[in-house]
Amino acid sequence: MTEDASPRHLGQRSIDKRSALLAITVGGLIAGTLDLLHACVLFGWGIPLFIAAGLLGPQAAHGGAATYILGVVLHFFIAFSAAGIYYAASRRLTFLAEYPLICGLFFGAAVEEVMRLVVLPLSALHAKGPYELQDLIRGLAVHMVIIGLPIAYSIRRFARS
Repeated sequence: MTEDASPRHLGQRSIDKRSALLAITVGGLIAGTLDLLHACVLFGWGIPLFIAAGLLGPQAAHGGAATYILGVVLHFFIAFSAAGIYYAASRRLTFLAEYPLICGLFFGAAVEEVMRLVVLPLSALHAKGPYELQDLIRGLAVHMVIIGLPIAYSIRRFARS
């Protein structure tokens, strides 16, 4: 048996996969839940319909339960994707796990900018500026705290190096 195929090494790979999955799941769940609750409180409980409208088009904003569920699923898909990206980057850039406060804040800001400048304009809603300065600042601050920090700290806590 080669060293890569040894039972000890295979067991370690299994543990590493479980810890990666746990880190991504916890980070994505916390960040996604906080972000969705924040959006619903700020903009109303129909916000998942507008999330679905980003995929289906403006008519989805008047959809029913299935469209609402699709919006929630899409929202959490994005949150889990963000956590997965942070996890993958932290495997190469170890400072991401070593300094979760500063890196998480920057990551949350990056997520906000990608959503605002790439995802929303390319969505079926074609949402784009001009934006008011207070909205930009609020969006950055909120995403730095409720997206970036939970993801960064979950990667630090649960992902094995």
